[in-house]
Amino acid sequence: MDTKKVKLTFCGGAGSTTGANFLLESHSTNILIDCGLEQGGGAASEHNREAFPYNPHEITTLLITHAHIDHIGRIPKLVKDGFKGIIYSTPATRDLAEVMLADAGRILEEEAKAKGILPLYEHKDIVEALKLWKKAEYHTFIDLGDSLQAYVKDAGHILGSVMYEISAEGSDKKLVFTGDLGNSPTLFLNDTESIKGAAYLVMESVYGDRNHESKEERKQKLTEVIQDTIARNRTLIIPAFSLERTQDIIFEMNDLVEHNIIKPIPVYLDSPLGSQVTAIYKRYIKNGDDLFDFPKLTFTVHRTQSEAIHTAGNPKIIIAGSGMSSGGRVLSHEWYYLGRKDATLLFVGYQAAGTLGRRILDGAKEVIMGGQKIKIRAEIKSIMGYSSHKDSDHLIEFVEQGQETLKKVFVAMGEPKSSLFLVQRLRDYLNVNAVYPKRGETVELEM
Repeated sequence: MDTKKVKLTFCGGAGSTTGANFLLESHSTNILIDCGLEQGGGAASEHNREAFPYNPHEITTLLITHAHIDHIGRIPKLVKDGFKGIIYSTPATRDLAEVMLADAGRILEEEAKAKGILPLYEHKDIVEALKLWKKAEYHTFIDLGDSLQAYVKDAGHILGSVMYEISAEGSDKKLVFTGDLGNSPTLFLNDTESIKGAAYLVMESVYGDRNHESKEERKQKLTEVIQDTIARNRTLIIPAFSLERTQDIIFEMNDLVEHNIIKPIPVYLDSPLGSQVTAIYKRYIKNGDDLFDFPKLTFTVHRTQSEAIHTAGNPKIIIAGSGMSSGGRVLSHEWYYLGRKDATLLFVGYQAAGTLGRRILDGAKEVIMGGQKIKIRAEIKSIMGYSSHKDSDHLIEFVEQGQETLKKVFVAMGEPKSSLFLVQRLRDYLNVNAVYPKRGETVELEM
Protein backbone atom coordinates (compact mmCIF):
# COMPACT_ATOMS: atom_id res chain seq x y z
CA MET A 1 0.00 0.00 0.00
CA ASP A 2 1.39 3.41 -1.00
CA THR A 3 1.93 5.83 1.83
CA LYS A 4 1.25 9.53 1.70
CA LYS A 5 3.51 11.94 3.54
CA VAL A 6 2.11 15.07 5.14
CA LYS A 7 3.69 17.79 7.24
CA LEU A 8 2.14 18.90 10.53
CA THR A 9 3.18 22.24 12.04
CA PHE A 10 2.20 23.44 15.50
CA CYS A 11 1.60 27.10 14.73
CA GLY A 12 -0.30 27.77 17.95
CA GLY A 13 -1.68 25.89 20.92
CA ALA A 14 1.70 24.27 21.62
CA GLY A 15 3.23 25.29 24.92
CA SER A 16 0.07 27.17 25.82
CA THR A 17 -3.59 26.44 26.52
CA THR A 18 -4.98 28.97 24.07
CA GLY A 19 -4.38 30.03 20.47
CA ALA A 20 -5.02 26.65 18.79
CA ASN A 21 -3.69 26.70 15.21
CA PHE A 22 -2.36 23.64 13.41
CA LEU A 23 -1.22 23.41 9.79
CA LEU A 24 -1.40 20.17 7.78
CA GLU A 25 0.39 20.33 4.41
CA SER A 26 0.09 17.84 1.58
CA HIS A 27 1.28 18.00 -2.04
CA SER A 28 -1.46 20.30 -3.30
CA THR A 29 -3.54 21.21 -0.27
CA ASN A 30 -2.87 23.19 2.91
CA ILE A 31 -5.29 22.64 5.78
CA LEU A 32 -5.64 24.59 9.01
CA ILE A 33 -7.27 23.15 12.09
CA ASP A 34 -8.56 26.03 14.24
CA CYS A 35 -7.34 29.61 14.24
CA GLY A 36 -7.71 30.93 17.77
CA LEU A 37 -6.75 33.91 19.86
CA GLU A 38 -4.15 33.57 22.56
CA GLN A 39 -5.49 34.68 25.92
CA GLY A 40 -3.89 35.60 29.20
CA GLY A 41 -2.05 38.92 29.18
CA GLY A 42 0.20 41.34 27.31
CA ALA A 43 2.40 38.74 25.58
CA ALA A 44 -0.69 36.99 24.25
CA SER A 45 -1.95 40.24 22.71
CA GLU A 46 1.40 40.76 21.00
CA HIS A 47 1.39 37.20 19.62
CA ASN A 48 -2.12 37.71 18.23
CA ARG A 49 -0.91 40.68 16.20
CA GLU A 50 2.03 38.81 14.68
CA ALA A 51 1.95 37.68 11.06
CA PHE A 52 0.87 34.09 10.52
CA PRO A 53 3.80 31.66 10.02
CA TYR A 54 2.28 30.64 6.67
CA ASN A 55 0.76 32.42 3.71
CA PRO A 56 -3.01 32.76 4.25
CA HIS A 57 -3.47 32.91 0.45
CA GLU A 58 -2.16 29.34 0.23
CA ILE A 59 -4.52 27.81 2.80
CA THR A 60 -7.25 25.83 1.04
CA THR A 61 -9.37 24.69 4.00
CA LEU A 62 -9.93 25.71 7.60
CA LEU A 63 -11.52 23.12 9.90
CA ILE A 64 -13.06 24.51 13.10
CA THR A 65 -13.45 22.20 16.11
CA HIS A 66 -15.69 24.50 18.18
CA ALA A 67 -16.65 28.11 18.84
CA HIS A 68 -14.51 29.12 21.82
CA ILE A 69 -12.50 32.24 21.01
CA ASP A 70 -9.16 30.52 21.62
CA HIS A 71 -10.09 28.29 18.63
CA ILE A 72 -11.79 30.82 16.30
CA GLY A 73 -10.68 34.29 17.39
CA ARG A 74 -8.10 34.96 14.67
CA ILE A 75 -10.22 33.79 11.73
CA PRO A 76 -11.15 37.37 10.72
CA LYS A 77 -7.45 38.30 10.75
CA LEU A 78 -6.74 35.27 8.56
CA VAL A 79 -9.34 36.52 6.08
CA LYS A 80 -8.03 40.09 6.32
CA ASP A 81 -4.56 38.79 5.49
CA GLY A 82 -5.72 36.96 2.36
CA PHE A 83 -7.42 33.65 3.16
CA LYS A 84 -10.02 32.77 0.48
CA GLY A 85 -10.56 29.06 1.17
CA ILE A 86 -13.45 27.19 2.75
CA ILE A 87 -14.26 27.16 6.48
CA TYR A 88 -16.02 24.05 7.81
CA SER A 89 -17.80 23.45 11.10
CA THR A 90 -21.05 22.04 12.45
CA PRO A 91 -24.13 24.27 12.05
CA ALA A 92 -24.21 24.99 15.80
CA THR A 93 -20.56 26.07 15.79
CA ARG A 94 -21.20 28.39 12.85
CA ASP A 95 -24.16 30.01 14.65
CA LEU A 96 -22.18 30.38 17.87
CA ALA A 97 -19.11 31.69 16.03
CA GLU A 98 -21.14 34.53 14.53
CA VAL A 99 -22.02 35.99 17.94
CA MET A 100 -18.68 35.07 19.56
CA LEU A 101 -16.64 36.79 16.84
CA ALA A 102 -18.84 39.89 16.91
CA ASP A 103 -18.30 40.19 20.66
CA ALA A 104 -14.55 39.57 20.41
CA GLY A 105 -14.25 42.09 17.58
CA ARG A 106 -15.97 44.76 19.66
CA ILE A 107 -13.62 44.16 22.58
CA LEU A 108 -10.53 44.17 20.34
CA GLU A 109 -11.61 47.46 18.75
CA GLU A 110 -12.13 49.06 22.18
CA GLU A 111 -8.70 47.87 23.35
CA ALA A 112 -7.02 49.12 20.17
CA LYS A 113 -8.70 52.53 20.48
CA ALA A 114 -7.52 52.85 24.08
CA LYS A 115 -3.95 52.07 22.99
CA GLY A 116 -4.08 54.28 19.90
CA ILE A 117 -3.38 51.41 17.50
CA LEU A 118 -5.25 49.72 14.67
CA PRO A 119 -7.54 46.85 15.70
CA LEU A 120 -6.58 43.26 14.94
CA TYR A 121 -9.49 43.16 12.50
CA GLU A 122 -12.76 44.93 11.80
CA HIS A 123 -16.42 43.91 11.55
CA LYS A 124 -16.18 43.69 7.76
CA ASP A 125 -13.56 40.95 8.15
CA ILE A 126 -15.99 38.94 10.28
CA VAL A 127 -18.66 39.35 7.60
CA GLU A 128 -16.26 38.13 4.92
CA ALA A 129 -15.24 35.15 7.06
CA LEU A 130 -18.87 34.08 7.51
CA LYS A 131 -19.33 34.15 3.72
CA LEU A 132 -16.62 31.48 3.41
CA TRP A 133 -18.32 29.16 5.93
CA LYS A 134 -19.83 25.78 5.04
CA LYS A 135 -21.64 23.49 7.44
CA ALA A 136 -20.54 19.91 8.09
CA GLU A 137 -22.79 17.61 10.10
CA TYR A 138 -21.60 14.94 12.53
CA HIS A 139 -20.62 11.62 10.95
CA THR A 140 -20.05 13.04 7.49
CA PHE A 141 -16.92 13.30 5.35
CA ILE A 142 -15.27 16.51 4.12
CA ASP A 143 -13.23 16.36 0.92
CA LEU A 144 -9.96 18.16 1.64
CA GLY A 145 -8.37 17.64 -1.76
CA ASP A 146 -5.24 15.70 -2.73
CA SER A 147 -6.99 12.41 -1.75
CA LEU A 148 -7.41 13.55 1.88
CA GLN A 149 -10.70 13.54 3.75
CA ALA A 150 -11.90 14.47 7.24
CA TYR A 151 -14.56 12.56 9.16
CA VAL A 152 -16.55 14.60 11.72
CA LYS A 153 -16.91 13.08 15.21
CA ASP A 154 -18.48 14.43 18.40
CA ALA A 155 -16.02 15.82 20.98
CA GLY A 156 -18.73 16.35 23.63
CA HIS A 157 -17.04 19.58 24.77
CA ILE A 158 -19.61 22.29 24.01
CA LEU A 159 -22.57 22.62 21.68
CA GLY A 160 -21.38 21.77 18.15
CA SER A 161 -17.86 20.68 19.16
CA VAL A 162 -16.09 18.08 17.01
CA MET A 163 -12.97 16.04 16.48
CA TYR A 164 -11.60 15.66 12.94
CA GLU A 165 -10.37 12.24 11.83
CA ILE A 166 -8.20 12.81 8.75
CA SER A 167 -7.17 9.98 6.41
CA ALA A 168 -5.84 9.45 2.91
CA GLU A 169 -7.70 7.53 0.23
CA GLY A 170 -6.84 3.81 0.41
CA SER A 171 -5.00 4.12 3.74
CA ASP A 172 -6.09 2.88 7.15
CA LYS A 173 -3.95 5.43 9.00
CA LYS A 174 -5.92 8.16 10.71
CA LEU A 175 -4.77 11.46 12.19
CA VAL A 176 -7.16 12.83 14.83
CA PHE A 177 -7.35 16.42 16.02
CA THR A 178 -9.38 16.48 19.22
CA GLY A 179 -9.95 20.20 19.66
CA ASP A 180 -11.10 20.32 23.28
CA LEU A 181 -12.53 17.17 24.86
CA GLY A 182 -15.76 17.14 26.84
CA ASN A 183 -16.07 16.26 30.51
CA SER A 184 -18.40 13.36 29.64
CA PRO A 185 -21.04 12.62 30.60
CA THR A 186 -22.17 16.23 30.40
CA LEU A 187 -25.49 17.75 31.41
CA PHE A 188 -27.07 17.94 27.95
CA LEU A 189 -24.48 16.96 25.30
CA ASN A 190 -23.47 13.64 23.77
CA ASP A 191 -20.42 11.82 25.14
CA THR A 192 -17.04 12.15 23.46
CA GLU A 193 -16.73 9.58 20.69
CA SER A 194 -13.98 6.96 20.44
CA ILE A 195 -10.67 7.35 18.60
CA LYS A 196 -10.22 3.60 18.15
CA GLY A 197 -8.07 2.92 15.10
CA ALA A 198 -6.20 6.25 15.14
CA ALA A 199 -2.51 6.24 14.20
CA TYR A 200 -1.72 9.82 15.22
CA LEU A 201 -3.39 12.05 17.78
CA VAL A 202 -3.14 15.79 18.47
CA MET A 203 -4.86 16.28 21.80
CA GLU A 204 -5.62 18.88 24.42
CA SER A 205 -4.20 18.77 27.96
CA VAL A 206 -5.79 21.65 29.89
CA TYR A 207 -6.30 19.40 32.93
CA GLY A 208 -3.56 16.91 32.14
CA ASP A 209 -2.14 17.13 35.66
CA ARG A 210 -5.27 17.15 37.84
CA ASN A 211 -8.74 15.73 38.29
CA HIS A 212 -12.16 17.31 38.79
CA GLU A 213 -14.68 16.69 41.50
CA SER A 214 -17.30 14.11 40.61
CA LYS A 215 -20.59 15.25 39.06
CA GLU A 216 -22.33 14.60 42.38
CA GLU A 217 -19.71 16.47 44.39
CA ARG A 218 -19.74 19.55 42.16
CA LYS A 219 -23.53 19.81 42.32
CA GLN A 220 -23.45 19.42 46.09
CA LYS A 221 -20.82 22.17 46.36
CA LEU A 222 -22.89 24.50 44.19
CA THR A 223 -25.96 23.74 46.28
CA GLU A 224 -24.09 24.50 49.50
CA VAL A 225 -22.71 27.78 48.17
CA ILE A 226 -26.18 28.93 47.10
CA GLN A 227 -27.77 27.80 50.37
CA ASP A 228 -25.06 29.68 52.27
CA THR A 229 -25.75 32.77 50.14
CA ILE A 230 -29.42 32.58 51.09
CA ALA A 231 -28.90 31.76 54.78
CA ARG A 232 -26.36 34.56 55.32
CA ASN A 233 -28.10 37.08 53.04
CA ARG A 234 -25.12 37.53 50.70
CA THR A 235 -24.26 38.35 47.11
CA LEU A 236 -22.81 35.47 45.06
CA ILE A 237 -20.80 36.45 41.98
CA ILE A 238 -19.97 33.75 39.42
CA PRO A 239 -17.55 34.72 36.63
CA ALA A 240 -18.59 32.38 33.81
CA PHE A 241 -17.66 31.87 30.20
CA SER A 242 -20.61 33.00 28.09
CA LEU A 243 -20.38 29.83 26.01
CA GLU A 244 -21.18 26.54 27.79
CA ARG A 245 -20.28 27.34 31.41
CA THR A 246 -23.08 29.88 31.73
CA GLN A 247 -25.55 27.36 30.30
CA ASP A 248 -24.25 24.62 32.62
CA ILE A 249 -24.77 26.76 35.72
CA ILE A 250 -28.23 27.95 34.65
CA PHE A 251 -29.21 24.35 33.88
CA GLU A 252 -28.08 23.20 37.33
CA MET A 253 -29.89 26.06 39.08
CA ASN A 254 -33.03 25.28 37.11
CA ASP A 255 -32.87 21.69 38.33
CA LEU A 256 -32.25 22.73 41.96
CA VAL A 257 -35.22 25.10 41.90
CA GLU A 258 -37.53 22.62 40.16
CA HIS A 259 -36.77 19.97 42.79
CA ASN A 260 -37.16 22.45 45.68
CA ILE A 261 -33.56 21.94 46.79
CA ILE A 262 -33.08 25.71 46.83
CA LYS A 263 -35.74 28.38 46.98
CA PRO A 264 -35.87 30.88 44.12
CA ILE A 265 -33.84 34.02 44.71
CA PRO A 266 -32.96 36.74 42.18
CA VAL A 267 -30.43 35.42 39.66
CA TYR A 268 -29.04 37.89 37.12
CA LEU A 269 -27.45 36.65 33.92
CA ASP A 270 -25.52 39.86 33.32
CA SER A 271 -24.01 39.06 29.95
CA PRO A 272 -25.44 40.15 26.60
CA LEU A 273 -23.26 37.52 24.92
CA GLY A 274 -24.33 34.89 27.44
CA SER A 275 -27.96 35.71 26.66
CA GLN A 276 -27.34 35.38 22.91
CA VAL A 277 -25.54 32.06 23.35
CA THR A 278 -28.28 30.73 25.63
CA ALA A 279 -30.85 31.54 22.93
CA ILE A 280 -28.83 29.45 20.46
CA TYR A 281 -28.67 26.58 22.95
CA LYS A 282 -32.45 26.75 23.29
CA ARG A 283 -32.78 26.34 19.51
CA TYR A 284 -30.61 23.23 19.40
CA ILE A 285 -31.46 21.50 22.69
CA LYS A 286 -35.12 20.64 23.11
CA ASN A 287 -36.74 18.16 25.48
CA GLY A 288 -40.19 19.64 26.09
CA ASP A 289 -39.00 21.78 29.02
CA ASP A 290 -37.12 25.06 29.02
CA LEU A 291 -33.84 23.87 30.54
CA PHE A 292 -32.49 27.40 30.85
CA ASP A 293 -35.23 29.27 32.67
CA PHE A 294 -36.68 29.35 36.19
CA PRO A 295 -38.48 31.82 38.52
CA LYS A 296 -36.53 35.01 39.35
CA LEU A 297 -33.94 34.49 36.59
CA THR A 298 -33.39 37.82 34.81
CA PHE A 299 -31.42 38.42 31.61
CA THR A 300 -29.89 41.89 31.95
CA VAL A 301 -29.01 43.07 28.48
CA HIS A 302 -28.70 46.84 28.85
CA ARG A 303 -25.96 48.59 30.82
CA THR A 304 -28.49 50.40 33.03
CA GLN A 305 -29.99 47.03 34.04
CA SER A 306 -26.51 45.82 34.96
CA GLU A 307 -25.77 48.85 37.11
CA ALA A 308 -29.11 48.49 38.90
CA ILE A 309 -28.09 45.06 40.22
CA HIS A 310 -25.89 46.73 42.84
CA THR A 311 -28.90 48.41 44.42
CA ALA A 312 -30.96 45.20 44.53
CA GLY A 313 -31.20 43.64 47.95
CA ASN A 314 -29.55 40.44 49.10
CA PRO A 315 -29.58 37.51 48.71
CA LYS A 316 -28.83 37.51 44.98
CA ILE A 317 -26.66 35.74 42.43
CA ILE A 318 -24.82 37.43 39.56
CA ILE A 319 -23.54 35.34 36.64
CA ALA A 320 -21.37 37.45 34.34
CA GLY A 321 -18.52 37.21 31.87
CA SER A 322 -15.72 36.91 31.40
CA GLY A 323 -14.93 33.57 32.98
CA MET A 324 -11.34 34.56 33.83
CA SER A 325 -12.21 38.09 35.01
CA SER A 326 -10.20 39.43 32.09
CA GLY A 327 -12.94 41.72 30.77
CA GLY A 328 -16.69 42.08 30.53
CA ARG A 329 -19.33 43.03 33.07
CA VAL A 330 -18.01 40.79 35.82
CA LEU A 331 -15.26 43.36 36.38
CA SER A 332 -17.73 46.01 37.53
CA HIS A 333 -19.25 43.54 39.98
CA GLU A 334 -15.86 42.43 41.28
CA TRP A 335 -14.82 46.06 41.67
CA TYR A 336 -17.99 46.70 43.71
CA TYR A 337 -18.06 43.51 45.80
CA LEU A 338 -14.49 42.19 46.26
CA GLY A 339 -13.90 44.55 49.16
CA ARG A 340 -17.13 43.55 50.93
CA LYS A 341 -17.48 40.86 53.57
CA ASP A 342 -21.05 40.03 52.55
CA ALA A 343 -20.02 38.73 49.11
CA THR A 344 -18.70 35.46 47.70
CA LEU A 345 -16.77 35.11 44.43
CA LEU A 346 -17.16 31.60 42.98
CA PHE A 347 -14.88 30.42 40.18
CA VAL A 348 -16.32 27.58 38.11
CA GLY A 349 -13.75 27.27 35.34
CA TYR A 350 -10.13 27.33 34.27
CA GLN A 351 -8.19 30.50 35.05
CA ALA A 352 -5.30 31.07 32.64
CA ALA A 353 -1.94 32.26 33.92
CA GLY A 354 -1.70 36.05 33.88
CA THR A 355 -5.43 36.71 34.25
CA LEU A 356 -7.07 38.56 37.13
CA GLY A 357 -9.10 35.45 37.91
CA ARG A 358 -5.93 33.40 38.31
CA ARG A 359 -4.37 35.96 40.67
CA ILE A 360 -7.46 36.03 42.85
CA LEU A 361 -7.80 32.24 42.85
CA ASP A 362 -4.10 31.90 43.75
CA GLY A 363 -4.72 33.91 46.92
CA ALA A 364 -4.01 37.56 46.11
CA LYS A 365 -4.85 39.76 49.11
CA GLU A 366 -5.45 42.84 46.99
CA VAL A 367 -5.82 43.73 43.31
CA ILE A 368 -5.72 46.88 41.20
CA MET A 369 -8.99 47.54 39.36
CA GLY A 370 -9.88 50.74 37.55
CA GLY A 371 -6.71 52.33 38.91
CA GLN A 372 -7.86 51.62 42.46
CA LYS A 373 -6.31 49.24 44.97
CA ILE A 374 -8.95 46.88 46.36
CA LYS A 375 -8.32 44.80 49.45
CA ILE A 376 -10.08 41.46 49.01
CA ARG A 377 -12.53 40.82 51.84
CA ALA A 378 -15.04 38.71 49.91
CA GLU A 379 -14.92 34.94 50.30
CA ILE A 380 -13.22 33.20 47.37
CA LYS A 381 -14.38 29.72 46.39
CA SER A 382 -14.00 27.42 43.39
CA ILE A 383 -15.68 24.39 41.87
CA MET A 384 -13.58 22.90 39.08
CA GLY A 385 -15.95 20.02 38.36
CA TYR A 386 -17.95 22.23 36.01
CA SER A 387 -15.10 22.35 33.56
CA SER A 388 -16.11 21.34 30.05
CA HIS A 389 -12.70 19.63 29.66
CA LYS A 390 -11.75 16.07 30.50
CA ASP A 391 -9.54 15.74 33.56
CA SER A 392 -6.28 13.80 33.77
CA ASP A 393 -7.72 10.34 34.44
CA HIS A 394 -10.33 10.68 31.70
CA LEU A 395 -7.75 11.92 29.20
CA ILE A 396 -5.81 8.72 29.88
CA GLU A 397 -8.97 6.64 29.37
CA PHE A 398 -9.65 8.51 26.12
CA VAL A 399 -6.21 7.73 24.69
CA GLU A 400 -6.44 4.13 25.87
CA GLN A 401 -9.22 3.55 23.32
CA GLY A 402 -6.66 3.90 20.53
CA GLN A 403 -3.72 2.35 22.37
CA GLU A 404 -3.33 -0.62 20.00
CA THR A 405 -2.88 1.46 16.83
CA LEU A 406 -1.46 4.77 18.05
CA LYS A 407 2.01 5.50 16.70
CA LYS A 408 2.39 8.94 18.19
CA VAL A 409 0.44 11.26 20.51
CA PHE A 410 1.11 15.00 20.41
CA VAL A 411 0.08 16.57 23.71
CA ALA A 412 -0.79 20.22 23.15
CA MET A 413 -3.30 22.89 24.22
CA GLY A 414 -2.29 23.05 27.87
CA GLU A 415 0.14 24.87 30.14
CA PRO A 416 3.62 23.26 29.99
CA LYS A 417 3.31 21.75 33.46
CA SER A 418 -0.01 20.12 32.59
CA SER A 419 1.07 18.90 29.16
CA LEU A 420 4.36 17.43 30.35
CA PHE A 421 2.67 15.66 33.24
CA LEU A 422 0.19 14.06 30.85
CA VAL A 423 2.98 13.06 28.45
CA GLN A 424 4.69 11.14 31.24
CA ARG A 425 1.45 9.51 32.40
CA LEU A 426 0.65 8.34 28.86
CA ARG A 427 4.13 6.84 28.54
CA ASP A 428 4.00 5.18 31.95
CA TYR A 429 0.39 3.96 31.98
CA LEU A 430 -0.20 3.11 28.32
CA ASN A 431 3.31 2.78 26.90
CA VAL A 432 2.41 5.07 23.98
CA ASN A 433 4.82 7.37 22.20
CA ALA A 434 3.62 10.65 23.68
CA VAL A 435 5.53 13.88 22.98
CA TYR A 436 5.27 17.56 23.88
CA PRO A 437 5.56 19.60 20.66
CA LYS A 438 7.00 23.09 20.67
CA ARG A 439 5.44 26.11 19.01
CA GLY A 440 6.61 26.26 15.39
CA GLU A 441 7.74 22.64 15.35
CA THR A 442 7.10 20.64 12.15
CA VAL A 443 6.86 16.85 11.93
CA GLU A 444 6.41 14.54 8.96
CA LEU A 445 3.77 11.83 9.15
CA GLU A 446 3.08 8.86 6.92
CA MET A 447 -0.58 8.56 6.06
